[in-house]
Amino acid sequence: MRKLILCFAAILAMSTTVLAEDHVMAATKGSKSQSPKSTPRTLNLSLQDAQNYAIRQNRSLKNASLAVQEAYAARWQTIAAMLPQVDGSYSYSNYLGYSATMGTAMGEFKIDMPNVGALGVTASIGLNGQAIVGVLLNNIAIDMKKISLEQSETQLRGSVMSSYVTVLALQSISDLLDSSLVNIQDLEVITQNAVEAGAAEQTTADQIRVRVNTLKNSINQQKRNIELANNSLKVLLDVPASTELLLTEDLETVLSPERVITLLAENFAIDNNLNYQLLKKQVDLAQKNVHMAGWAYGPTVSLGYNFTDQQYYGEGGMRMTPPNVIQVSVRMPLWSSGKRAAGVVEKKIALEEAKNTLSETTDNLEIQYRQLCFNLTNAYETYMNEKDNIDVAQRVFASATNKYKYGASSNMELTNASNDLINAQSSYVQAILSLVNAQVELEKFLNN
Repeated sequence: MRKLILCFAAILAMSTTVLAEDHVMAATKGSKSQSPKSTPRTLNLSLQDAQNYAIRQNRSLKNASLAVQEAYAARWQTIAAMLPQVDGSYSYSNYLGYSATMGTAMGEFKIDMPNVGALGVTASIGLNGQAIVGVLLNNIAIDMKKISLEQSETQLRGSVMSSYVTVLALQSISDLLDSSLVNIQDLEVITQNAVEAGAAEQTTADQIRVRVNTLKNSINQQKRNIELANNSLKVLLDVPASTELLLTEDLETVLSPERVITLLAENFAIDNNLNYQLLKKQVDLAQKNVHMAGWAYGPTVSLGYNFTDQQYYGEGGMRMTPPNVIQVSVRMPLWSSGKRAAGVVEKKIALEEAKNTLSETTDNLEIQYRQLCFNLTNAYETYMNEKDNIDVAQRVFASATNKYKYGASSNMELTNASNDLINAQSSYVQAILSLVNAQVELEKFLNN
């Protein structure tokens, strides 16, 4: 009988441990499959490749994924607390030859106290309403962690897109300024030759040189901006600074009018909004907290079994402890001086606050959606205008350059055309960034 009980206890403990380990292993399996690998020296990335790479490698996103796994582990702890708990113990007592003396009417008797070893196995299980509600709270916590993970992923995708497009835009402007510099350097040589031939004044050549230096400064600034944008993208991708990023998509492909039109035509479904989903879960959490506080009035039922086997080493000894004991208890709270009642009131107030926040957010989401659509429309129109402006500025500068070569335009006209080109490129970059940010914000809002 004793061996049977010990085997049962061992099997029960082992099965519980295996279940827990299997659950944790299942939760962590995804993260292990995404362990970081050695980063190649050069990465060829499309926009989607860059976003997917960042999701696999970014440490902040990994922490958000680990938070989901922590929530799963916390739920299992809550469930396991309601399952049978088995403990084993062994004790050995040595009385160092002591004998107990008992006095009776017939005289005193000595009772030897032999050394004794005691083996004990205790199995217990307890259940109450708060424990069950605790599991439901853990389920909601898991859902909230998953929503937060999805929010982090969406935010990361948007950040990668912004950095990716910024690099492409700055590279495009840098190429444009490089070609303009070549043209104006040709003018500098022509003008200096004319000065040496006595056909032009030195002042004119100096003014052309100022234009050359201005364009060089703009190009150098663009190169520094490109390096900064590349570094920002590397941080998001979590790659070393020495890694070279080669972006395989061009600006026109990434900033597609079709994507903008599709976004603006998409219907707004409030249930897809991650902020709304999170607030709904907060209301559910507050509701379960009310139930949790209410179950403080409920009973706790406990069932326990205790097995004890004593082994005496020597003569004598009295077995005073029964080998098998089953205990059943029901504990019911009776009076807490209003503590439990105040706890229920507190949780109900928190529930009302969560409902009010959800209602306010629900009312504002439609307005926010309209504003984001307006922002995207305005940003797209501005982008198209600035794109046209930079094309015009480039043509005007090319025309002024050609005219100047043949003496058909003045130095002032060339200077104005150069300034207009530099200003147009600055406005163009800003329009691109505004368009990308507006598109990213609407995509996050629609959970695309």
